[in-house]
Amino acid sequence: MTSAPNARAARDRHPPPDGGGGGDSGAPADKPATEARIQHDFYAARARAHVIEPWGAAEHDFALSMLLGYLDLTRPESALDVGAGCGRALKLMRERRPGLRVQGVEPSAAFREIGHARLGLSSGELLDGDATRLPFDDDSFDVVTEFGVLHHIRNPSQAVAEMCRVARRAVFISDCNNYGQGGRAARLAKRALRAAGLWKAVDRMRTGGKGYTITEGDGLAYSYSVFDDLPIVRRAFDRVVVMNTSGQSIAHAREAAAVVVIADDRPW
Repeated sequence: MTSAPNARAARDRHPPPDGGGGGDSGAPADKPATEARIQHDFYAARARAHVIEPWGAAEHDFALSMLLGYLDLTRPESALDVGAGCGRALKLMRERRPGLRVQGVEPSAAFREIGHARLGLSSGELLDGDATRLPFDDDSFDVVTEFGVLHHIRNPSQAVAEMCRVARRAVFISDCNNYGQGGRAARLAKRALRAAGLWKAVDRMRTGGKGYTITEGDGLAYSYSVFDDLPIVRRAFDRVVVMNTSGQSIAHAREAAAVVVIADDRPW
């Protein structure tokens, strides 16, 4: 691919959210607070029984292996992981690239404590933070990553915009595509509802007005598709690559339940 001239100078530093898979901004003021409390309690309980999984056992390790190979190829000097949990990905990135400066933001104090106590991450490396209001200047990190976090955020589009804002060279996203989940009929119906602008309304109806579901394994989650936020990423970077991480899909937007997105400005 040939990069556009002066791509970084032309980048929209604060791309507007496109209204992806999260909730709407018109929700009652107490609703996001209630959802935040549910998530806080879920992750606090999960942290108490948390086992740091060996390499290859975690849900996003296939995607993480892609990232580690990408780091070897591009040799960045710094990386930020958004929604870093206990910092397992940070530790693996640093082991793979010993000179890499790593930081992660994680709102769960219980998971940060695990990272500090068991993974050797300092309070400056794994710190409190909100994905929709990252506490960093523009272009602060060469690479900004997230693994399975966006579908837990009420406004994922704002989180993606923030990732693009603080990324100097690349963004790496591993997350859901709700339009590729379910059987063929369900996928067709969701795409048709999305095209008609009705998916959010139908999703709210099917969740009893909540706009989210709660499961034992994943906690509180919103119906989300990375493809809803691709316009934000495309405005920020010259090259965007999408890869399937589950099943046999080659038509990722229609069939892949989960995908990886790598977006960068690096000339190839």
